[in-house]
Amino acid sequence: MTFTRVEPDIKHRSFRLTRPSAASPSIATQVRPAIVLPDRGARALLAAAERQDVSRGGCFSAGPAGIQVWSGPWNGLLGRHGDAQHLGSVDWSYDTPTRHYITVYRVLVTTQGNEGGETPQSLLDRVLALAGVEAPRDALSLPVPPPRDPFRSDLRAGGGY
Repeated sequence: MTFTRVEPDIKHRSFRLTRPSAASPSIATQVRPAIVLPDRGARALLAAAERQDVSRGGCFSAGPAGIQVWSGPWNGLLGRHGDAQHLGSVDWSYDTPTRHYITVYRVLVTTQGNEGGETPQSLLDRVLALAGVEAPRDALSLPVPPPRDPFRSDLRAGGGY
C-alpha cells in the first residue's frame, strides 16, 4: 500500500505574516507587567472594536485572542483585506489571573506598521483607548535583569564549595 502526501491549498482570508528583513523588521514586545482588564473593561474594548470593525469602515479586527489594527477598512473582493495593510496587534489571554479578566501580554508591530511609523506604545495606546483605558508608560519597558548570583557562576565554572 502506498500513501500520497497531499498538501492542502490553504487560503487565508485576513492576512499573512511575512518574515522580517534587516531593512524592515517586525517588532514584538512583551507587556511587562501585563495589563489586566476586568470583564467590564474587556467587554467595552471588544464592543468598541466591533463598532469600528474593518468590515464597517473602521480599522480594527477583534478576535478571541486580541485585536488587529489595520491601515483602513477591508475593501477587497468577498470581504478580503484588499488594499488595507496589517499594522499590528495587541494580544491577550482570557481568564487570567482569575475568571472574568483578560491579560494583555504582547504587542506586535508588523513591517508595514513599522514603516508607517507605528511603535508598540502607539499601537497599545490606540487599542486601549477604545475602552477609555490608558496604557501605563512603563508597560513596554523591561526592567533591568537582576545581577548574576556569584556563587552560582562559580559552580558552573567548575568551582567547588
